[in-house]
Amino acid sequence: MILLDTHVALWIATNATLGTQTRALLERALADDRLAVSAISFWEIALLVSKKRFETSKAPKVLRTELLDTGIVELPLTGQIAILAVDLQNLHGDPADRFIAATAIAHDATLLTADKRLLDWRHKLKRHNAVT
Repeated sequence: MILLDTHVALWIATNATLGTQTRALLERALADDRLAVSAISFWEIALLVSKKRFETSKAPKVLRTELLDTGIVELPLTGQIAILAVDLQNLHGDPADRFIAATAIAHDATLLTADKRLLDWRHKLKRHNAVT
């Protein structure tokens, strides 16, 4: 399973140009019904829009619907994931990143991200750099 970091979900939603390897990885995962996004990413998107840190003509609920309509699976934030997010050693304090990393770990997913802090984090979490 491939789990999208929030910014990668936004790149997909806005048809941003993606790297060749990333595009191929996304297409394979989507074809196999193995492309997912954490529910917390939709909270983060709504927050970015409300704080005007992300400009879009679409409401966050429309972006969510459009992403899910492509076949991307929404993974819920469970109590188990919330507790795991607290226990992640040496990861910075951003709650959304902690929830997303914990979701990837709980689902044995590869996190697709361009976030240098997540890419450099010393943990066994499987990651793929989204800019490649």
